Amino acid sequence: MGPIKNIFNWGRKNSIYPLAQPIGCCGVEMLVFCLAPYDCDRFGIVPWANPRHSDVMLITGYITRKYLPAIKNLWEQMPEPKWCIAIGECAISGGPFYDSYNIIQNTAEFLPIDVFIPGCPPRPEQFIEGFLNIQEKIKQRKDKRDY
Repeated sequence: MGPIKNIFNWGRKNSIYPLAQPIGCCGVEMLVFCLAPYDCDRFGIVPWANPRHSDVMLITGYITRKYLPAIKNLWEQMPEPKWCIAIGECAISGGPFYDSYNIIQNTAEFLPIDVFIPGCPPRPEQFIEGFLNIQEKIKQRKDKRDY
């Protein structure tokens, strides 16, 4: 990997713009992660509302079959390179609603999940660990282009 790729990956790693889908209680816990004393800004994480300017999608709760096309549409609007984090048991396995006919039990079947943050809801410290994991994946990313 050349030095310019290292610079690009360093910049991407230290400036993450997540697109949050605050569904359920994990979305509320995500807000706690963004406030003091955790302050997600100090990790270079700035929540963003526009999918065209985001590089990480956060799935923070259960997804219904009716909402799945909207999530896929948001995912397709995000520019490359992009990553996805599933937060909480509802996003990972359906949570307490796993046997419902209308809940997606495995989000990874529909979106390429890069990091799973388990918990119901996860503690803010687990958010930090999950974002550090995604930053490591971004840093190790191999680009298709040669510089």
